[in-house]
Amino acid sequence: MITCKNNLLGTAALSLLFVLSSCTSPQALLESGDYDQAVYLSVKRLSGKKNKKEKYVLALEEAFEKANERDMRLAERLKREGRPENWAKVNDAYRRVRTRQERVAPLLPLISKEGIRANFRFVKVDELEYESRQKAADYYYARSQELLEDARRGNKLAARRAYEELDKIDQYFRNYKDKETLKRTAHQLGTTHVLVRLENRSRSILPVALDREIRRIGVRDLNSFWQAYYTEQAKDVDFDYEVVMKVSSLEVGPDVIKEREFEEAKEIEDGFDYVLDSRGNVMKDSLGNDIKVPRKVLIRARVFETYQTKVASIAGRLEFYDLRTRDLIDSKPMAADAVFENYASTFRGDKRALSEEACRYLGNRPQPFPSDEALLMTAMEQLKPVIKSRIAETRKLI
Repeated sequence: MITCKNNLLGTAALSLLFVLSSCTSPQALLESGDYDQAVYLSVKRLSGKKNKKEKYVLALEEAFEKANERDMRLAERLKREGRPENWAKVNDAYRRVRTRQERVAPLLPLISKEGIRANFRFVKVDELEYESRQKAADYYYARSQELLEDARRGNKLAARRAYEELDKIDQYFRNYKDKETLKRTAHQLGTTHVLVRLENRSRSILPVALDREIRRIGVRDLNSFWQAYYTEQAKDVDFDYEVVMKVSSLEVGPDVIKEREFEEAKEIEDGFDYVLDSRGNVMKDSLGNDIKVPRKVLIRARVFETYQTKVASIAGRLEFYDLRTRDLIDSKPMAADAVFENYASTFRGDKRALSEEACRYLGNRPQPFPSDEALLMTAMEQLKPVIKSRIAETRKLI
C-alpha cells in the first residue's frame, strides 16, 4: 500500500542519494562501510562512459565483494538462529544481493581505460531468495492464524494485528493460499461498529421534520478502515459502542417586535445670499464680482424603525457507551442557537437630514416570523457539525 509517508520517505531517499553522489566519492563510502552507496555511485559514474576510470572500477569491485559477503554472512547467521521471525530479514539480505548483482550485470565485462578487468563473484541467490520468501510468508501466515483465534473470541486488536501480518505477505506473494479471504475475515472481526441514536429528554414534543433531520446526520463520512458508524439498527451487525444524542432542551422564544421613533436634524447649505452695503446695493470684491455668502438652513427627518427577533435553541449531551460493559466512557455537551433578526425603517421629512446609520435599513420591510419548527431546523443545521466533531474526538477511545 503506497502512503503519503512512504512517498515522503522515497523523496527523502532520492534527495540523499543526489547529495551523496554530488559530494561524496565511492572511495570515501567504502572507508565508512557504506558499501551499497559505494556500489550505487560507482555504477552511476561508470554507466555510459567509454573510458572507464580505474578508481571507479576498483571501488565497484571492492564494494560489491564486501556488500555481498556481508549480506550472505548475515543471512547464514540469521538462519542458524532457527527463529521463524528471522526469515523476513533473511529475505531482505538475499534481495539486496540480487538487486546489487542486477545493477552491476549490465556493465560486464568491466574494463578500465588502463586495461584493468574487474572480477565479480556472483552468487546464485534466486533459489535462496525464493526459499526465504516462502518461509517469511509462511511465518506471517501462521502468526495471523494464531491471532485470528483470539479475534474470533472477541479480541478486535488481535484481528487488526492479524490483518497486518497478512498484509505483510503481499511483499512476497500477490496470491498466497487463502490470504485474501483471511484478510476480509480479519477486517470484519476487527471493525468497531458504532450506533448513533437520538433520545428526546426534553419536555417538548420533537417535531417530525426535526426528528428526521437529526437522524439524517451524515456520520458515514466518519467511517475509517476499522470503524463504521450507523444511525439505524442494521441486520447482522453487533454494535460495540453507542453514541446517544440526548436532547434535554428545545426552546423557542416569542415573536418580539420593538419599535422606535426618533428625529435627526442637520444644517446644510441651500443656495446663497448677496452681501449688501448700507444703501442696499450688492457689494463687489476687488475684481468687481458680486460678493455672495452660503445660505444655511436646518432640515429635519423623522425615522420610524422596527426590529424583529426570535430565538430557538437546542441543548443536550452526547453520551458514549461501551455496549459490552454498558459503561459510560465519555460525555460532551452540545448546544446551538438560531436567531431570526430583521430591521426595517421608514422616514418622513427631508432625507438629506438622515445619518448613514439611519439610512442603513431604509427600504427594508417587516418580514413574517419563521415558524418554531423552521427555526429549530436552523438550530439543528448549526448543531450538526458540532455533533460530528464531538463524535470524531472519541475515535481514540474506541
